[in-house]
Amino acid sequence: MTLAEPRPHHNSAAHRIPRLVLLTDEQRLPDPLPAIARLPAGSAVILRHHDWPERRQLAHSVVRLCRQKRLILLVANDWRLAAEIGADGVHLAEGLARHGLTASCRLWRRRHGALLSVAAHSALALGRAARLGADFCLLSQAFPSRSHPGKPALGPVRFAILAQSSRLPVIALGGVNRQSWGRLPKFCAHGWAAIDGLWPSK
Repeated sequence: MTLAEPRPHHNSAAHRIPRLVLLTDEQRLPDPLPAIARLPAGSAVILRHHDWPERRQLAHSVVRLCRQKRLILLVANDWRLAAEIGADGVHLAEGLARHGLTASCRLWRRRHGALLSVAAHSALALGRAARLGADFCLLSQAFPSRSHPGKPALGPVRFAILAQSSRLPVIALGGVNRQSWGRLPKFCAHGWAAIDGLWPSK
């Protein structure tokens, strides 16, 4: 897999921004540990499993594996759980990002150098993420996706326009896999993210 070289961004956390991101999903990836174990060092995991009954227990298992594999771990929408397990940062849904960060979350980020990624679906959301102090954005949806069937996709051209306008590094999300990643114009995204599209289908 060859990834396009990212555009330079003035971001102090740039060396920690992943090129490959695995998002966990309680329906399509109920046990994420085998998939996490396959990731190359330097990749990232965003732990979602929002409604998982044993989310805290899963989080502790995931952080142990991520440390062994030298992976970056972000916990979705719960900075307190991220702090509890010693994760590398937190990922916010676009809706939550509209409300900003609590003072406690900002303090945790400053003290621990915690990363912040934000989901975005528009230029407005990309700008909001930059003002929030995010380190990078997950911009979706690039292509038609099983996660949101029937939802219009940005497509390569519109995705590239939005990504190039971003003040933050952008990770492509939504219907992205090894094949579709190559359809995006070079240099428009830092990397890509998926639930089960990181490896060829069997």
